[in-house]
Amino acid sequence: MINYDKTEIKNSLTLDNIFELLNIWGGNPEYSEFGILSETICHNEPGVGSKKLYYYSNSQLFKCYTGCDDIFDIFELVIKVAYIQSNKEYDLNDAVRWVANYFGIAGSVEEDAENLGLEDWKILANYDKNNIEENLNSKVELKIYDSQILSRFNYNVKLTPWLKEGISQEAIDQAIIGYYPGGDAITIPHFNINGDFIGLRGRVLGKEEALLYGKYRPLKINKVLYSHPLGMNLYNLNNSKANINRTGKAIIFEGEKSTLQYQSYFGFENDITVACCGSSVSAQQMKLLEQVGAKDIIIAFDRQFQKIGDEEFYHLKNNLLKIKAKYGNYFNISFIFDKNMLTNYKDSPTDEGPELFLKLYKERIII
Repeated sequence: MINYDKTEIKNSLTLDNIFELLNIWGGNPEYSEFGILSETICHNEPGVGSKKLYYYSNSQLFKCYTGCDDIFDIFELVIKVAYIQSNKEYDLNDAVRWVANYFGIAGSVEEDAENLGLEDWKILANYDKNNIEENLNSKVELKIYDSQILSRFNYNVKLTPWLKEGISQEAIDQAIIGYYPGGDAITIPHFNINGDFIGLRGRVLGKEEALLYGKYRPLKINKVLYSHPLGMNLYNLNNSKANINRTGKAIIFEGEKSTLQYQSYFGFENDITVACCGSSVSAQQMKLLEQVGAKDIIIAFDRQFQKIGDEEFYHLKNNLLKIKAKYGNYFNISFIFDKNMLTNYKDSPTDEGPELFLKLYKERIII
């Protein structure tokens, strides 16, 4: 049995990590000014409760304002969700081990995946750096939605904000990106490796709503929430897989826009990009890249630090080093890291145009 430091693991979790867990548990989370707002999956089945479960990022605690009316941390929520959704009785040690193993924080776990029970996340729960090869052969099934909903959006309106950021109309059209007036949002459909429609994210344009609840979130239309576990798929892989296979190279960006910018700069015939839609890369995402023949992987995350040596700088650096430590035995991994701060704070490497991207790519860090 491996020992885990509960405090260290909890402190290493980002707001995006918490959001991801709430999302795959069916909590329909939304970012807010205090942290995250979710449905009460702490005492309800997914889709049944109200949005009265609050996660406060400053304290790293949840507060349920209905039903259980309780305060608890992420590990206690794991215990609650495991019992409600799969009738499994976890203790604190079980919960800590599961979270550590899911995010690859503290090494391997001796349990078997079949003991975990929660259907949407049991596959990933069994990954760690010592058994990635074995799990590269496992299969993950994502829900496929009716793509007819995509025909209801407006594709005639010019998405001026994105066009101004270097994204071509051709790239927008190929990605079937439109506009949803009911939510004042740019619609971004997600497809699996085979091109099946598995989710719909919206880029909210209203500044106040985006500030309160986050710019990007799954869209809910006619009582259907078009969500999917972001860590179980790679955006744009359905388009770039042939080029990745041909070159053996893949570039992983954080957001969807970066893949569209890359296509616009360098052409669809040269597109080797995917987006992990977050600031971490899961074992399932690496499995997908292995599946299409990637050998060299370039991590191209946003410049999430304001100056060299600040807290965010070390957070990003440590995050990248963890990726290298976890997957470096299976891929050649390099990093685009804007140590000279040529881009702006929170910019993607593609945001300042093709010339600067190529410079950053040429100067990428190879460990």
